[in-house]
Amino acid sequence: MPIAKGSTINPARTRAAIVEEAIPLLYERGLDGIGVAELCARVGVSKETLYRHFGTKEGLIEAVLRERSERVTRWLTEAVAAVGDDPRNQLTAVFDALQEWYGDPVFRGCAMLNAAAQHHVEAVRAITARHLDRHLELLTGIARRAGAADPHLLGRQLLMLFEGATVVAAHQDTADAGEHARKAALTLLSAARPAGPHD
Repeated sequence: MPIAKGSTINPARTRAAIVEEAIPLLYERGLDGIGVAELCARVGVSKETLYRHFGTKEGLIEAVLRERSERVTRWLTEAVAAVGDDPRNQLTAVFDALQEWYGDPVFRGCAMLNAAAQHHVEAVRAITARHLDRHLELLTGIARRAGAADPHLLGRQLLMLFEGATVVAAHQDTADAGEHARKAALTLLSAARPAGPHD
């Protein structure tokens, strides 16, 4: 990541550029699948630059995971917002987005769950927990708008389908994991509404 002659060094921009380069690399290779020397060579910075901006490789890993979580949350939130106010359409949009992701050649499963499984560090586990909390908030909001009798319970059930489909797609078959999960999610959504006076 050489600096063009005559330009000034912007620490925030340099840090963001390192994170940007590291995101796909750490996702593909795994957090522990690449050493600091190779990581720096692939990203295009010296060890000194890496350590100056992140302290350690752990610091870079945490920054990468936080940024990836922000992007995934924004991607799903935008997918939900794009289909309007109907909760069934919103839930369909979530699982359709997942199925599209599963078809990406670089798909390797959920980066957060991979990180927590590969890297038994409290900071990584905390980032993963917050990431799942964001998914839960999104799904619980859909459940609430659908009039579920217990939106939080339904949100947790939908989260289990969401993450379960991602694990199946990553480790068994990407073909239709999202579609099967979507059908199950819509069935849960319908069943979770309180019975009306004529039911």
